[in-house]
Amino acid sequence: MHRQATAIWKGTLTEGGGTLDTQSGAFTKTPYSFKGRFQDESGKSGTNPEELIAAAHAGCFAMQLSYFLAENGTPAEKLDATAVVTYGPAADGGFEITESALTLVGTVPGIDAAKFKELAEQAKAGCPVSKALGAIKLSLDARLA
Repeated sequence: MHRQATAIWKGTLTEGGGTLDTQSGAFTKTPYSFKGRFQDESGKSGTNPEELIAAAHAGCFAMQLSYFLAENGTPAEKLDATAVVTYGPAADGGFEITESALTLVGTVPGIDAAKFKELAEQAKAGCPVSKALGAIKLSLDARLA
């Protein structure tokens, strides 16, 4: 199985800009820029690689957990998962991603908090995006609604 996305960049790092397109069409000519990545904390300047990693991590984690919960006989009504990706200056003078922090609030009838947290931890460790992010710190704060 293969998935693809295309990035087009024009100009210099700080003055240039680009667009992202995905195979599914979920992103079509979605803008990204230096400002959107390093200066605009509001996120209104377009997307950036870290935001996309956060979306991929939250989505993958929620899907993996939904599988574990169903296998446990306690399918979720709702899983509200957020991933916050942290990046900043690196020792080599560049930038690096250092962490992806997952926060989860689940509505899962018939499960106790301990089992919910156990399955959430399994999902954090087992989802393919978590595995791909193995070079950084992964954390999880999970609770039932």
